[in-house]
Amino acid sequence: MWVVTCLIWSTVWLFIKLGVTDVPPVAFAVFRMVVALVVLGPLALLTGGPLPRRRSEWLLIGGTGVLLLGVNYALLNWGIQFISSGLTAVLQATTPVFAFVFAHLILHDEQMTRWKGLALAVGVVGVGVIFWDQIEARDARAVSGSVAVVGGAACVAIAYVVMKRRGTTLHPTVITAGQLVSAVVPLSIYSAIAEGSPFSLPWTRTALLSGLYLALLGSVAGAWLNYWLLKRIGATKLLSMGLIEPLIAVILGAMVLGEQLTLRTAAGGILILVSVGVVLDLRRTSAPSPIEPALTPTPQRTGD
Repeated sequence: MWVVTCLIWSTVWLFIKLGVTDVPPVAFAVFRMVVALVVLGPLALLTGGPLPRRRSEWLLIGGTGVLLLGVNYALLNWGIQFISSGLTAVLQATTPVFAFVFAHLILHDEQMTRWKGLALAVGVVGVGVIFWDQIEARDARAVSGSVAVVGGAACVAIAYVVMKRRGTTLHPTVITAGQLVSAVVPLSIYSAIAEGSPFSLPWTRTALLSGLYLALLGSVAGAWLNYWLLKRIGATKLLSMGLIEPLIAVILGAMVLGEQLTLRTAAGGILILVSVGVVLDLRRTSAPSPIEPALTPTPQRTGD
């Protein structure tokens, strides 16, 4: 399931880049989330787990939703307009680095070790090697876009670590639907004010198909799988897939966008694969946490 989820997320930069080429970034994010809600909302009501009963649980879902789907989507979609999809992938690969720091500070069962730090450092080096020629920003807009994407990566990391700390007993469908609702409202208001009526925007076939793909595979299937995996492998190992996604992304970029493949890609890819392999194998060398038994679903909770 980790591999399937990784493959899904490896394609998102390509489709975001295609979508924001024709449609303003926040409006494109809103379209993606609205489509996801149309699918996931009824599913959450009919087949989802028990709804949260405590105010703290609703605030947890809402707060992480604003960070993960609101602020992150806005920053990511805006920033990718000024930089390549490959550079976007490398900057989003900083998510595990942020998660490492946040997990060390917030979680009790994911403390930082030298081996974990070395493994992630090797992965980050590999990502940098792949996109070496794209890292240097050539103008102010590229710098701003890069900063925005890194800011989005930090939002993703803190959202997942906080959800790991306080929300692992909540049902993934309920979490995903609630986060979509909490993010789509402020983004819709901002888009209407700053970008104009969504009905007056140039919704090309490419933009519509890209939005549909991102909604169904990313916002619904990918997000649900993230929370399914979060209960079983932890936040740092879940987000470590961000180190291998750029390798797949650069291959897709070469096939669809004509991005060049070089020897650096092969060298960086090896470093990434080694890094992810070390991070994932760490689970086998340590005893399961009493809080999170290995490969055992956490019982659903209906209230404290």
